[in-house]
Amino acid sequence: SRKAGLPEVPEVGIYQAPRPNAFATGPSKKKSLLAFSTGLLSAMDRHEVEAVAAHEISHIANGDMVTMTLLTGVMNAFVMFLSRIIAQLLDSFLRDDEGRGGLGFLGYILTVMVLETFLMLLASIPLAAFSRRREYRADAGAARITSPAAMISALQRLQTAAAAPQPKDSFAMAKISSSKRVSLFSTHPSLEDRVARLRSM
Repeated sequence: SRKAGLPEVPEVGIYQAPRPNAFATGPSKKKSLLAFSTGLLSAMDRHEVEAVAAHEISHIANGDMVTMTLLTGVMNAFVMFLSRIIAQLLDSFLRDDEGRGGLGFLGYILTVMVLETFLMLLASIPLAAFSRRREYRADAGAARITSPAAMISALQRLQTAAAAPQPKDSFAMAKISSSKRVSLFSTHPSLEDRVARLRSM
């Protein structure tokens, strides 16, 4: 925490889950929580756990949780506003000169719902891109606080764990890595790409 320049040491929690995972949460750098799964603590050695802790502390130092929450809120508000504007324009377009026709009340509500779903899908692309970028930054921060070798070792340990089928835990959204194939909607880069970037440091 000192190396990352945090004003306070985060609270540390351990939760029961077989899958190796860790996450950080909290409203500010002064009030934050760092949590480890029992699966991670049993699967990794001390240097790897330190690297994972440094990765999550880097998220706190970078203000990633707050920024992601704000971005999501702005996107949601924009989607709700734009979907209603488009539905209103469509309703006006379908009316005749005397104001008859249009979408009708039910048609308007259904149109808004469809537009919200579609626009939120589009909005999730830049949100996911930002999320992937913050993972790279947190990896770089962890490498500076500990070492690139320790972070690489921790990611390789996660690669091994990802290959084994395990039940999804309730903290999956906040996990340190993802075993899914990287796409426009992926919130995490591939572990291979993250290791490659660390090796170039």
